[in-house]
Amino acid sequence: MSFFPEISKIQYEGPKSKNPLAFKHYNPDEIVENQRLKELMRFTVCYWHTFRGTGSDPFGSGTLQRPWDDGSNSVENAVKRVDVAFEFIEKLGCPFYAFHDRDVAPEGDTLAQSNKNLDVVAKALKAAQQRTGIKLLWGTANMFSNPRFMHGAATTCNADVFAFAAAQVKKALEVTLELGGENYVFWGGREGYHNLFNTDMKRELDHLAKFMHMAVDYAKKIGFKGQFLFEPKPKEPTKHQYDFDAAACLNFCRANGLMGHVKLNIETNHATLAGHTMMHELEYARIQGALGSIDANTGDLMLGWDTDQFPTDIYLTTQCMLVILEQGGLTPGGVNFDAKVRRESFEPVDLFHAHIGAMDAFARGAKIAAAIRKDGVLKDFVKNRYRSFDSGIGAEIEKGTVNFETLEKYVLAKHELAANESGRQEYLENLINQYL
Repeated sequence: MSFFPEISKIQYEGPKSKNPLAFKHYNPDEIVENQRLKELMRFTVCYWHTFRGTGSDPFGSGTLQRPWDDGSNSVENAVKRVDVAFEFIEKLGCPFYAFHDRDVAPEGDTLAQSNKNLDVVAKALKAAQQRTGIKLLWGTANMFSNPRFMHGAATTCNADVFAFAAAQVKKALEVTLELGGENYVFWGGREGYHNLFNTDMKRELDHLAKFMHMAVDYAKKIGFKGQFLFEPKPKEPTKHQYDFDAAACLNFCRANGLMGHVKLNIETNHATLAGHTMMHELEYARIQGALGSIDANTGDLMLGWDTDQFPTDIYLTTQCMLVILEQGGLTPGGVNFDAKVRRESFEPVDLFHAHIGAMDAFARGAKIAAAIRKDGVLKDFVKNRYRSFDSGIGAEIEKGTVNFETLEKYVLAKHELAANESGRQEYLENLINQYL
């Protein structure tokens, strides 16, 4: 049975194509910096927004037409949804998908029933993976939707809830391993606080560190060799979340002996909510050796919340790819479309339009970034800007062979300091626009 009978496999037709159900820029076999675009981008369809989203918002109920869904939360409907998902992903030509445990299987009245439900659906997912060749980029556990997590999961004030969260992650790790997942993500949806009057911040952070070390230990025990990823987000639903941004996450990892075990999954909309650009967050993670994967979406500058829109801004995707190409790619991570169609885009075909546009936007960004890098216009400019540290006193500063006293002596002996030079911001922005 086909759930998208009027849609064939999406093909690359080139920039001149007017077909809305064809790629104009994403040719999976095209080579960019010695990698096929398919391997460089590692495009991933997210299960939650794409197959579980309803289009509801705080002011209205769901609007999305999903004729394959009977509206129940049954295991049978969940198994049927697997066929829907894999037909969509296969026709789109994405090599990966990602999920939360509660996206793919309904939660039962007990943990034992929830685990049983997950096992049933995991069996269907594994069969679909084997049939199609589509792989699991990462798994994760939803520890934010159920009311039990109102105070958090690993940072809750309720020890029983902490124990439940640990058991839930244990099972999610086992299923991720069974399905060949290449990463495991921790997004602490409620790992934060609303008011410090009722919060022991140190104790909560200590508990989070213990939780993560338990996860690392259990992964070793069962032979899960995938990459652990933290996903930064500053707020929503809490006023302050402990994984505020890349810097906060990496500071937590360093303080608690988790560097080397955990990298970051950076999301555009989360970066902007933290007051950063996506390029900033990517570059900060990269220079720390901690850029693991990305959630590719965007926010709306007119709305100050996490709208999770599909990325279509070529300037944004070019900035992302400048950092990703500098790192040499994201493997074992990928470009996951943690994005949802607007509630007004309610027909199933809109799911294809959204993903095609985003994949084309990232393909264009990759090719533009590669051209910029090939010409060396940014790298040469930056290298020249810092040339005073390549020799003389600058080189001694970087080598660590000077101190305050020697630097004072150096300055006192000079008649005048070297003149500053223009940063040429406008020139560089114009230069980048030439490639766009």
